[in-house]
Amino acid sequence: MAQPPGFKSVTHPSNYVCKLHKSLYGLKQAPRAWNERFTSFLPSLGFQVSQANPSLFIQQSSKGTVLLFLYVDDVIFTGSNTQLINQVITALTAEFEMKDLGLLHYFLGLQISYTSEGLFVSQTKYINELVDKVDLQDSKPCATPCLPYHRLLKDDGKPYHSPDQYRSVVGALQYLTFTRPNIAFSVNQACQFMHNPMISHVIAVKRILRYLKGTSTYGIHFKPGPLHLQSYSDADWAGDPNDRRLTSGFVVFLGSNPISWASKKQHTVSRSTTEAEYRALAITAAELAWIRQLLCDMHVPLHSSPLIYCDNVSTIALFTNHVFNAKSKHIEIDYHFVCERVTRGDLQVQHVSSTDQSADILTKGLSAPLFQQHCNNLMLSVLEHQLEGGCKKDEVQECHPSEEVINGQNKATCQKIK
Repeated sequence: MAQPPGFKSVTHPSNYVCKLHKSLYGLKQAPRAWNERFTSFLPSLGFQVSQANPSLFIQQSSKGTVLLFLYVDDVIFTGSNTQLINQVITALTAEFEMKDLGLLHYFLGLQISYTSEGLFVSQTKYINELVDKVDLQDSKPCATPCLPYHRLLKDDGKPYHSPDQYRSVVGALQYLTFTRPNIAFSVNQACQFMHNPMISHVIAVKRILRYLKGTSTYGIHFKPGPLHLQSYSDADWAGDPNDRRLTSGFVVFLGSNPISWASKKQHTVSRSTTEAEYRALAITAAELAWIRQLLCDMHVPLHSSPLIYCDNVSTIALFTNHVFNAKSKHIEIDYHFVCERVTRGDLQVQHVSSTDQSADILTKGLSAPLFQQHCNNLMLSVLEHQLEGGCKKDEVQECHPSEEVINGQNKATCQKIK
């Protein structure tokens, strides 16, 4: 906290701050009371709360589906019928004081652009502001966010003189992983040293920012296509040299579009590569179960069981040989969790080669060619028409061609009401 400009104390300019007699934005319970009032009114319009996400409300009728997402005092609408959406907006406007901001273009730092093929979501403005904040506007961009197969060490070098600044920048980088899964592993590494950052850790964070500076216009291009879930699961066994814990990663695709991903360091040490892969498989299976419930709430049918790709042969072999021995009994819980869903037909597990493992980018640093290949697999590209410093049409780096055929479904109308 700091004293506001124009109200600095002459006697205590640095170590004193203003004490507020009451909140600047109303009573403390006002947001919660407003949320309860708003959510209690939605059932009268035919909305039901999602079991998977309490902030999502669904209105289903013979005319179509309307989805309402509530974030504090901002509301986003989308659906299959524009007339139904307008009816909901009219009903809410009559009950609450609201402002219709029209088609959704900017929300919580996310920039949404509409193309002939779908939606393009990026965070270009957020990246440029972050680069300006850390004064790296004139820095030289780099090809990858981290060195290939390099791990940060806990006590490598001297302590950084401003740990608060380190925490602030790394926290901002975490928000960028919403549209940039290719930096998730690098940011995950940087987050592990928040309590005591070293100069070497700051250098690693600057490399992430330099990479983002050179690829600030990158984003995810969402395109319509067949609705089927497939995911990639990977684990880097004993990859952390500080405590030999594994890093697991997964990415979930709906059709050809990545919709969920994570890179996370686990809390326990795995005793084998099979155990490490099974832990990653169990995490991916839980995520798929949640997404499947979310799609079910949204009345989106899935015509086939979700599919998990794994690059570990021993893990795949355990599904055909249900025998536990001294080498595998320590992974029995995770095995039964995944195997139960495979037996019920809720899940499929198949082998994929390590070169085609899209989740590899979430568990380790990769060389530039392999890193770029996985970025293409994650549908990361540049919008064809840029307004600020964009590349020309013939210089656009296109994402990999999708094998799915774009169907003729109507585009959903997204709106934001404040």
